[in-house]
Parts: sequence; C-alpha cells; structure tokens
Amino acid sequence: MNLRRVVVTGIGALTPIGNSKDTYWEGLINGKSGAAPITYFDTEKFKTKFACELKDFIATDYLDRKEARKMDKFAQYAMVASDEAIQDAKLDLNTIDKMRVGVIWGAGIGGIETFQDEVLNFANGDGTPRFNPFFIPKMIADIAPGNISIKHGFMGPNYTTVSACASSANAMIDALNYIRIGHCDVVVTGGSEAAVTIAGMGGFNSMHALSTRNESPETASRPFDATRDGFVLGEGAGALILEEYEHAKARGAKIYAEVVGGGLSSDAHHMTAPHPEGIGVIAVMKNCLKDAGLEPEAVDTINTHGTSTPLGDVAELKAISEVFGEHAKSININSTKSMTGHLLGAAGAIEAIASILSMEHGIVPPTINHTTVDETIDPQLNLTLNKAQKRDVKVAMSNTFGFGGHNACVLFKKLD
Repeated sequence: MNLRRVVVTGIGALTPIGNSKDTYWEGLINGKSGAAPITYFDTEKFKTKFACELKDFIATDYLDRKEARKMDKFAQYAMVASDEAIQDAKLDLNTIDKMRVGVIWGAGIGGIETFQDEVLNFANGDGTPRFNPFFIPKMIADIAPGNISIKHGFMGPNYTTVSACASSANAMIDALNYIRIGHCDVVVTGGSEAAVTIAGMGGFNSMHALSTRNESPETASRPFDATRDGFVLGEGAGALILEEYEHAKARGAKIYAEVVGGGLSSDAHHMTAPHPEGIGVIAVMKNCLKDAGLEPEAVDTINTHGTSTPLGDVAELKAISEVFGEHAKSININSTKSMTGHLLGAAGAIEAIASILSMEHGIVPPTINHTTVDETIDPQLNLTLNKAQKRDVKVAMSNTFGFGGHNACVLFKKLD
C-alpha cells in the first residue's frame, strides 16, 4: 500500500505556562515553571500541596455559559485548544468535506472532578439519588471529541484513546494512520486532562508518585536531578490538526512539520513501574524509527517522558543510549515536564507541540531545575539543562509512557 503523507497544519495549546500556542512557547524557551500552591481546594491535610494549574483560565471567556456548565473541565480544555488549532490551520468549515474530517482525542481519566463531586454530593445528602442529569455525559472520556465534532459538524472517525499518560500520543498515531491509509483527509487530534482535584491528588499521593517539595513548588519538577522525588501534577490540553499533504498543499495551508512515524509497545511488566531493563521503551523507539524509515542518526532532539521520578528518568535515558548508541551524545535530550508538570493523558500532545515548535524556531526548550548531578546518568548526554539551546532541528522525537506499561513514540520531520 502506498501510504499518504501527513503534515501538521494547526496547533492549539492550553497549559500551566501559557493559555495559547504562542504564550506556551514563550514559557518554554524562557524556562518558566507552572508549579504553585493549589488554589482549587484546601490542601491542609494533603502530603502534596502544589500542582501545575492553569493560570487565569475562565471557561466562559471561550465558551457559552450554558454549554460550559454541561462539560467537565477536561472537555472544556479540549474545546478551547481544538478551537485554537482549527483557527490556526485556517480550515474553511464551509467548503471542507466534513465526512472526511475525524476527531481522535486522548484522555487518561476523563471527568474525574465531575465523578468526585457527584459522589460527594450524594454521600453528604440524605440518601436520595439526586444526580445531575449531565453527570454521565460530563464524566465519560469520549465526550471531548464528541463535543468537538458536534460543534463543527465533523463526521469522520470519532473516539477517545485511553492509555494513561500515553493517551494523546496514541491518539496522534491513530490519526496519522487513518490519514495515511485514506480514511480521512483531516483529523483533529491531541488530548486533555483535568485531574488537579481532591481525588486526583489524593490518589497519586497514596501511590507516593508525587513530589512533596512543598517548600519550593516551582523547583519540584526536576527531571534527571539526583534529588528528584516524584512528578508534579499538571492540567490542560494540546491540539493538533493533522492533514494529508496534498490536501494541505492544495488549500495553501501553513505546514509546521511532517508526521513521519509512530511507534507503540508494552512493557508487560508492572502496573506502575517501568521495566528495569527498559525493554518496552527500547522497542517503542525502534518501532517508531522503523515506521518512519529513518536511521537513529537522523534524530536531533528527544522530548523525553522525563517525569522526575527516581526510577523512570534513569530507565528512559539508558534505553535512549541503547537505541542510539554513540549518536545519543549528539542529541538534545530534554523534558518539558520540568516546566508544565505532568499532564497525564494530555502530556503527549503538549510535548509533541513543543517538539514541533522547536523545529520551527530552531530552539530546544530546557530541562529546568537541575542542580545536582545524578551519578547513575551518563554525563556525556546533553540533557539541555536549565537554558534553551539553539539547534537546527530537522527530526524530533517525542516519548510518552503510561501506567500499565503503555509506550508511545512519535517522530516529526521538517518538510522536504
């Protein structure tokens, strides 16, 4: 089969360091931390009292009040980011064939705040089941792409991928393949998450997954640092318009990058811990390179999963050294989670966007908050520490791994 080429023609971002594509990029290259004390609820009794919340986000600035009330935050975020991406792509919704436009979205959890609040209201009541009639549609993870398609009339494939923190990377790979094989001309893809809630923080705290650096939240996400003690929870959304190359060219669209490969694998090892030998991570990067038809030496940058956990960071870097050999020392390796925190199911989307914008601007965002060398990490690796670095990026890789051993990897290339 002759696979069709796929390009990125639109980007939207709603993140803890910027509520648009441009402000997100500005935050990235300036090494801005999105971590701060939690404002959404009282954290007095919580082990972790901070997160990477959105700043100055008011849903009704973007959405009709009645419609916003029918959506959990994760769906609101999806609507805002996808609207920006659609506008950025300059899609003419009056002439485009909407039967060939899909929406494939990623969310690891979905409407956790809606679920939490409805259960709390019931538990605190008199036992009468007074549930919001929008409880179920607000909660289900597939409602985000549903709402996007309803608003714009997109009638192609429409669903949500759920693979924990790899969810939106999975969505992008599915979108890539639907266009490649001719089922769609355009797919709105990406992911959103809104888990900075009582249940979300409490659940991750109980797993000892979160940093407890309450005295200095802005420095708590510190990938590759010897003193790292867990990830920082984030929220938001990232959206990309993937489009068949000839379709994009025919309408004169701006093309950010070509999506040349996607890889998937499973650790088949543990519910939450990475494989100690990195077998699944090695496999997913190799699978991605093979899918793209590229040699390891072609890769200029890797935006790692890099969550700032003691085990995960080292395992991923060892896998990179295994796959790329000597060339690993020539790659700009970074973790933008040092700034945004971990957006769970939306992580793959906003990190792919960071990789694409690195390519456009010739700058690799930094891994901030590094102060103490980890002796178990190869000192010859360029981890892009603390300051952005200029680089002509021709090929960029983005890694995302999820609880359950789900691994996803996406490759972007400057258009020839």
